[in-house]
Amino acid sequence: MNIPGVFYITFLLRDIRTPSWRPWILRKQQFSLPGVPLLQAAGKKNSSNLLGLTEAELKEQFVRGDGPGGQATNKTNNCVVLKHIPSGIVVKCHQTRSVEQNRKIAREILREKVDLFYKGEDSDVYKEKKASEKKKQEKKRKAKENLERKKHFKEMQQLDTK
Repeated sequence: MNIPGVFYITFLLRDIRTPSWRPWILRKQQFSLPGVPLLQAAGKKNSSNLLGLTEAELKEQFVRGDGPGGQATNKTNNCVVLKHIPSGIVVKCHQTRSVEQNRKIAREILREKVDLFYKGEDSDVYKEKKASEKKKQEKKRKAKENLERKKHFKEMQQLDTK
């Protein structure tokens, strides 16, 4: 067998070992319900009510990150890809330069997503997001009312001066 033939066989074997969910990660699709982006900041809330994850349910990979950062980003494998095997949810985390911090953050994000996946509207993550959306809408409504009052006041002042 010639040398190019050996390379071709190893190329075929490499394709067989590639996980079937890897192309899904490369397209950067993320799981989220419409209109309900997940909370990305880990540790800002009480996570005792979230579902627990066991290491047996997780598949962890370290890949090269992407985005700004140049050589520091392109040459290090500090991006963590976690897959929850029972649900098929995949999380990719490259928020810091530290692998350990990325692992912790990825696990927190995955816990939130799995909790939302299994509990749905009963999830604490969903309830917190809805509460923050409601608060934001109320703030927007008050600002709009205040703007209308100012416009009305200016109109009244213009009428008084005439």
